[in-house]
Amino acid sequence: MINFAQRLFMKTTTVIPITLTETAKAEIKRLMLEEGFDVTQSLRIGVKGGGCSGMTYILGFDKGTEKDESYLLDGIPVIMDKTHGIYLMGMEIYWQDGLNSRGFTFKNPNARGGGGLHVGAVQVLQCKI
Repeated sequence: MINFAQRLFMKTTTVIPITLTETAKAEIKRLMLEEGFDVTQSLRIGVKGGGCSGMTYILGFDKGTEKDESYLLDGIPVIMDKTHGIYLMGMEIYWQDGLNSRGFTFKNPNARGGGGLHVGAVQVLQCKI
């Protein structure tokens, strides 16, 4: 049993449900440094109904609300609806910049039917939440 003195020195650890690869972080930071970027916005990661696994991923810049949890991931402010964490736990977001494929890719171990979804860079940048 934990006594009062032990509780005073306990730390709360917040687990960020998603991981960004180094290339994804670099691309997001590059976008945030572009002229005209609204520095009051954070990177929103989430889900909505639809898609081949029953969910479509959301990735874009947005302002937080009272329904969001906020994280700081290697200098990138991230917001996520509190109810989405269960669907995103363990998800990795990649940035691909090749000749045949350019954009963010989501790999979610919880997704049914494959777990990978590719979203082109133009679509991601135009995503309005």
